[in-house]
Formats: sequence, structure tokens, C-alpha cells
Amino acid sequence: MRVETMPKKKYSDEFKADAVELYGTHPDMSYTQVAADLGVSRGAIKTWVFQTRKAT
Repeated sequence: MRVETMPKKKYSDEFKADAVELYGTHPDMSYTQVAADLGVSRGAIKTWVFQTRKAT
């Protein structure tokens, strides 16, 4: 039996940067809150934030 998976959504670098900035400029907001506001997964926000921090 084959399990169907959802196709991955592609987000622009600008969208990712804006999401990371939103998280970074609102210390009262959690990954979950930012993700819900933007309509993406919590894991995506967390990954983008960690990737940005690692790159700098």
C-alpha cells in the first residue's frame, strides 16, 4: 500500500525572509503563532529562523 503525501509548497526567499523578520521583531510571538498568521507550518518557520541564524 502506497501512502500519498502532500506536495511540498515552494516559498520565495523574500517570503521566508519576511517570516523570519516577523518572528524576530515580535518576541512575544511563538513559532506557532507566526506560522498560523502566515498560513505555513510551524516547522517551516522554525527551520527558516535556524537557517538564517546559522548563515549570519
